[in-house]
Amino acid sequence: MRKLAGYLVVFLLVIGCEEDSEGDVLLDSTFSENFAPSPSFKELPQVEKYTEYGENAFINTSDESVSTFSVDADGASYSNTRRFLELGQNPPPAAVRIEEFLNYFTFDYEEPLGEETVSINGEIADCPWADDHYLMRLGMKGKTIAASEIPDANYVFLIDVSGSMSSPEKLELLKTGFKLMVDEMRDTDKMAIVTYAGEAGVLLESTFGDEKDQIKAAIDQLGAGGSTAGAEGILTAYEIAEKNFIPQGNNRIILGSDGDFNVGPSSTEELVELIEDKRDNGVYLTVLGVGTGNLNDASMEQIANKGNGNYEYIDNIAQLKKVFIHERGKFYAVAKDSKIQVTFNADVVQSYRLIGYENRSLNEDDFEDDTVDAGEIGSAQTITALYEIVLTENTPNGPLGTFDFRYKKPDTEESRPLSLDIANTPSSIESSSENMRFAAGVTAFGLLMKQSEFSGTASKEMILDLTENAIGTDEFGYRTEFRTLVTNSN
Repeated sequence: MRKLAGYLVVFLLVIGCEEDSEGDVLLDSTFSENFAPSPSFKELPQVEKYTEYGENAFINTSDESVSTFSVDADGASYSNTRRFLELGQNPPPAAVRIEEFLNYFTFDYEEPLGEETVSINGEIADCPWADDHYLMRLGMKGKTIAASEIPDANYVFLIDVSGSMSSPEKLELLKTGFKLMVDEMRDTDKMAIVTYAGEAGVLLESTFGDEKDQIKAAIDQLGAGGSTAGAEGILTAYEIAEKNFIPQGNNRIILGSDGDFNVGPSSTEELVELIEDKRDNGVYLTVLGVGTGNLNDASMEQIANKGNGNYEYIDNIAQLKKVFIHERGKFYAVAKDSKIQVTFNADVVQSYRLIGYENRSLNEDDFEDDTVDAGEIGSAQTITALYEIVLTENTPNGPLGTFDFRYKKPDTEESRPLSLDIANTPSSIESSSENMRFAAGVTAFGLLMKQSEFSGTASKEMILDLTENAIGTDEFGYRTEFRTLVTNSN
């Protein structure tokens, strides 16, 4: 009997934008990944769109002792930065979101206990790039669900086949990824394919995973041409997902596009409003960005943020395998509307700065308001956040503060609280855990890539020293690749 457990998830893959705005970034059109550009690729306007959110500043604890924000499960900014560096360019600062650098990687956090589906932990150590400052690391981990125990899936592939998708590093790369995912489907999982260019169409009705050849044949039929009616495609995908909805099941739409929405509702605000209207129906959304030269990162990140999903950037075959095979458990959310609130002890902490998460901030009252949307955490997924803090003179004994966390299980609307006191027991960065040293190294790299005013003495040498003995098991080589990326960066 097929299981009736899980949720509906939507993957949105968006590639490219040719709009003019203050957030546009010009770049070299050379593309040297596994897929070469089409002969006409260099003729396209080379404009990429990003939103500059600035950086969180230091806050005096005596003025404001409570910090509240939503988790961010995205990893797109890191892989997009990797793409720039492998093209011999530094990324524009607006493209760097340090929380997505951290959350690209899986950390060695303990599994949740009892009925909880999330665990939390914390640690404090010296800040390597700022004398007399400290780093406070907060960690969260979603419960690891065995593949055989994940509820049956109701997937909808929503694929942009407009003209801007014609180059190999866009549609062809996506087709490869979707077929990898088909190979991972169980016989009781279902998949439909919706395409959109000038209008939306259903290429494949919902089909069970025991018909893999039929699903792959439909994917092979995909070709690009025409304008982009993204909103119509999104609406059609939701209709198909809702029609085949599995109660308590793994219901998700997967959209692949370059973000060049130019027919019907096409602004980020209009698309976000459309997604917000749909996010309470049990359908989850994952956004996958591809391509170079006209990437609309600004739109994709916000659509995923507001649509109960996550945003990843696909730059090569290895990244396809990471998203579709090695970390496919993330497609099943074990926690939704996940929020963090830290209450600092003003007697101990003079000031603090949350590193990253600039566009995830919440009001203090939002933390206990179960109607406020927040982030999702997938099976086995880890989330990491760092604060840089300054302690008071003659610091007394006592905790630095309290780390409170709230989340909902996927099939409920009432949040569950977790809480942890952060002890005032800082270690040297050298004697801290592998989790802390690697997180500090990744954060330092993000500060350099963002050209941050808070980067202090951060350097390539520091990053390599911090991470040299913090590789862990590194089953798929992502941490080793990070060190190589740092070594080869400018």
